[in-house]
Amino acid sequence: MPSIAPMPVLGEATVPLVSFIRPVHRHYFSGRPERSQYRLRRYDFAGIPAVMPLVRAFLDTCAATRSQDYRYLFTLLGSELANNAIRHSLSSRPGGSYTLVVHRRRDGLHLTCRDRGGLREHDARLEPAPDGLDLSTESGRGLAMVDALASDWGDNGHANFRKVWFYLAFDLTGSRWNTHTDI
Repeated sequence: MPSIAPMPVLGEATVPLVSFIRPVHRHYFSGRPERSQYRLRRYDFAGIPAVMPLVRAFLDTCAATRSQDYRYLFTLLGSELANNAIRHSLSSRPGGSYTLVVHRRRDGLHLTCRDRGGLREHDARLEPAPDGLDLSTESGRGLAMVDALASDWGDNGHANFRKVWFYLAFDLTGSRWNTHTDI
C-alpha cells in the first residue's frame, strides 16, 4: 500500500479588502459624499463574512450626505440584510454572491438585497421572529430590528431568488429610531 505524504502546513495570506473593489467603483467605498446626487448604486459582494467591512463602507458611503444617526441606521439595517444573505441563502456557498442595490429617492434611500435563496423549500414571505427584539435571545433579532427601525420593508416571497428590501426616509418617518418607546 503506497504511503500518503502528510499535507504540508499552509501559511496564511492577508489580502487587502481594497483588492475586492473594482477601480471604477472605488468612490462607492470612500465614506465621502463626493457624488451625493446619485440615483442608483449596485454592487455584487462575495458571500463571505470577511467582506462585511466593505459592505459597511458601501452602505455608509451611500448615506454620506445624511446625519450621523441616519448613516448609522442605514448601515446597520443594510448590514443585517447582507448578513442574512450570507447566513440563510446559497450566496454563502463557494463562488456565491449577493447584490446590494441602493436607489436614492427624493425623500429617502431604498436598499434591496438580492441573494441566491435556496435554503427554504417553499415560497413564503419573511416575517420577523415574535420575540426578535428581546435582547436575551441568541438569534432572530435581525428582521425584527429591520421591521422596527426601517420606514418600510418587505421581500418578494420567492425562496429560490430572494429579494429583501427596506426603505428609510431621510426624516426617519415610520422608524422607531430615537423614539422614547421601548423597541
